[in-house]
Amino acid sequence: MSLPGTADLPYRFDHLDALMDKAGIDVLVITSKHNAQYLLGGYKFIFFSAMDAIGHSRYLPVVVYLKGAPDRTAYVANKMEAGEHANHPFWTPHFRPLAWGSVDSMTEAVAHIRAHGPSSPRIGIEPSFLPFDSAGVLQSAFPDMLVNATGVMERLRAVKSPAELALLEEASNRITASMQATIAAAHHGSTKTEIIEHLRREETDRGLQFEYCLLTLGASHNRAGSAQAWQPGEVLSIDSGGNLHGYIGDICRMGVLGDPDAELVDLLAEIETVQQAAFAKVRAGALGGDVVSAGAEMLARQPNHACTDFFAHGMGVITHEAPFLMTNHPVAYEGIDADKPLQAGMVLSIETTMLHPSRGFIKLEDTVAVTDSGYRMFGREGRGWNRGGAD
Repeated sequence: MSLPGTADLPYRFDHLDALMDKAGIDVLVITSKHNAQYLLGGYKFIFFSAMDAIGHSRYLPVVVYLKGAPDRTAYVANKMEAGEHANHPFWTPHFRPLAWGSVDSMTEAVAHIRAHGPSSPRIGIEPSFLPFDSAGVLQSAFPDMLVNATGVMERLRAVKSPAELALLEEASNRITASMQATIAAAHHGSTKTEIIEHLRREETDRGLQFEYCLLTLGASHNRAGSAQAWQPGEVLSIDSGGNLHGYIGDICRMGVLGDPDAELVDLLAEIETVQQAAFAKVRAGALGGDVVSAGAEMLARQPNHACTDFFAHGMGVITHEAPFLMTNHPVAYEGIDADKPLQAGMVLSIETTMLHPSRGFIKLEDTVAVTDSGYRMFGREGRGWNRGGAD
């Protein structure tokens, strides 16, 4: 079905309908900000971008999608979003900017389902993103009809469109440029807190929404901000996520204050050897688990394997999403995609981390998109030793 404003959506309605049908779901009620943004085609209300709480409740955007009937889709919004719609209309045929909290937003969603949906619908929800009071409203209206739809949305987002890939590549490029500028500007005596703040400004100046920075200096493995200062000859690891229009770049690069000595060159070469072994297995049709096996097998042959870890995960709208390649490593989920073929358009984060007892935290994290013939790396710059600034 062709609806105004839907041509550039990152998903197809028939694909969503098929996933819902397989899960036994008639109606989706999406309440997470990231999936609401995805279904709406990239929109996020700036007023609640950083925080949800207001008054006694919270902001709760709700997208209601009926299987096979995109023309009945509703967006239940905060009252202030009427202005957003006036300037840039949402594609959803039904727009209900009537809510101030989690109960009234779900009450509006229920009213829409009753007016436009089947009489006894099986309703797909996101349990981790559904407030208790909202769930009560939904459960009272449709007793024993709620189904976990988390997997439906994960599968819908798994393969990225060309526009999504472009955003992820640009986010990664901007992060690596920000990191290189931050390392070059840091000097003897720069504290972790100062370096993190510098990176935040660099990413913000490049149009990214700064998400986080995990930073180590010297022999320490502690990645939290502090007053620890950078000393000559010490390493720096900088791991950051930056958000570009709802898509996350997640990169780790290495710095050194001065010139890297022979040991540091060798240690980073070990990391690179593992990364390259994993990259070599990335292509459409290859099993996701083969990427992990190749990295793990190469790591086992490295001199410092005992203090080094390898893992890979999917990423895009959030930092760990389909394909899920490893079980509880480190995030708690099952590696259900390890024995399934990768698809062109999937995006992986591949990372190797060494916790060296005397030289510190040495890591590369790279983002690659799966292609028919192999992979394309995003944010390629700065993968060697980046030198810190002079005093």
